[in-house]
Order: sequence, then C-alpha cells, then structure tokens
Amino acid sequence: MTVLVTGATGTVGRQVVQRLVAEGARVRAVSRSPRDAALPYGVEVVQGDPARPGTMAGHFTGVETVFLHPRTFGDSADRLLALAAERGVRRVVALSAMNIDDPFDLQPSRWRGDRNKESEEAAVACGLAWTSLRASSFAGNTLQAWGAQIRAGDVVRYVHAGFRESLLDERDLADVAARALLTDELLTGELAGRRLELTGPESLSHEETVAVIGAALGRPLRFEEVPSRAVAAHLIGNGLPEPFVRTLMARYDHYAGHEQHPATAEVEKVLGRPARTYSEWVTDHVSAFRNG
Repeated sequence: MTVLVTGATGTVGRQVVQRLVAEGARVRAVSRSPRDAALPYGVEVVQGDPARPGTMAGHFTGVETVFLHPRTFGDSADRLLALAAERGVRRVVALSAMNIDDPFDLQPSRWRGDRNKESEEAAVACGLAWTSLRASSFAGNTLQAWGAQIRAGDVVRYVHAGFRESLLDERDLADVAARALLTDELLTGELAGRRLELTGPESLSHEETVAVIGAALGRPLRFEEVPSRAVAAHLIGNGLPEPFVRTLMARYDHYAGHEQHPATAEVEKVLGRPARTYSEWVTDHVSAFRNG
C-alpha cells in the first residue's frame, strides 16, 4: 500500500511519516521544497502544492490512502480530493480539530493557516472512505507558550490559572493516524465514517500543567495569572500576529469558566493502550525546558 502524506514536513506530518515507515508502508510525501524535506530514508518525496491541485495530479498514481493536513490546501480541499478519487485513491484520513464547531473567532489556529472544518467536510463529501481526526490542543503548545519563561526563571506569567484542557501528545495523534491510514477498518470497520475526538487522558489547568513541568525539572515553578489584555500586548510585542493573539485570548476567556475539551478514551480504543499523559510528554522533552 502506498500512502500519500500532505503536510509531511510539519510537526504532525513528519511524525505520521516516521510512524508509517516504521510500519513498513510505502510513503509518498508531498513538499513544496523536496530538497529541504529531510525525511527518513526510503520515503518518496515529491514536489507539489495541495493548494494548487493541478500540481498534484501525477502524485496520486498508485496511491490508496491520503493523509489530508488542514494547513496545506487553502481553499482547494474539495478539488484536491475529487482529483484523488479520479486517480483511484480509495480512502482519506483528514486531520481536523475538536473545536471546529466553535465560531471562527475562537479558533486561533485558523490564523496560522489551519482549515480544520474544511478538511473534515471535504473528506465527508468526497465519496471516498474517510475518517476525521479531531485533535485537542497539542502538548507541545506548552513549550512554545512557556518555554522561554521557564528557561529564564521560576515564574510563568500567563492567562487564567484555572483554564483546563486535555493536552494530546502529538505522538499519539501520529500513531492513531497511521493506524487509520494502514488498516482496512477505514473501509468497513470501526474507523469508517468516524469523527474521532482525540485527547490526552486527563484534564489539567494551566497552573497544574506548570506544576507538572516543575516536577520534571526538579524545581518548583509558580504560575502567576496575568490579565488577557497584558498577555496579548506582550505576545504582539514579541512579533506574533495580532489576529492570532486576539483569537487565542478570546478562546481562553470564553472557556475560562468551563472545560473546553474533557478527556475522551478514543486514543486507547484505537491503539489498545492508554494515551500518553502530559507528565510522560514533559519527561521526554524536559531538556527543552532547561536553560542551556
């Protein structure tokens, strides 16, 4: 079986490729810059742009399954999957997100190019066998948000100490994606036509999440709650796009009083093992939080 992976050099796509290779699959990875892809040996890297389906036509030859990444296709998801179906592709696994039914002004990742809703809707409508992976927030987001503060000191200043979510280890997402891409269950079994809501196994507040990092580092960390307006000004001043920051703060404010995504058991159901805890993720990435 040949699997075509879009978004193959991103945070999630790269791990999906690695998992597929480990399972012995033939992988065709799409990249706008193949020379810079740096993917595992044996992966066929082809040049293409899913946002321009015409550049993809020849790449679907011999492909049975497509991994559709929501940051790759712009407004062309429907046309891309129609072309895939014409070329003999049988099934699609679409990466999406738990918050796709929220108003767009509560979906910050749209400002980074993610079209999660369009990814799932195109998969459902294209006529191929499909599964949608509705992912919760990634564990790695905490490193991006707080890594610099933790490397510099023992205080994390951020919004809403009590904001809760069930952080998903990106490796679990990649494992679920690989299972869906490689198994015939996508055609007739328990994964066919499913919207899988994928989370970590536990819900943690911002304050609790910082405490987990401190325990792994072996030093106490303190969470100091700061108003959204002040955090937004700081992030924008550090170069983050204002629309993204405003939407991120709106999301925090909206869900400050109730949990956004309670933990589900979908990862364990698909993989036959518990989802990795946030503590496990931190232990495996603790060096990134250390100064030097």
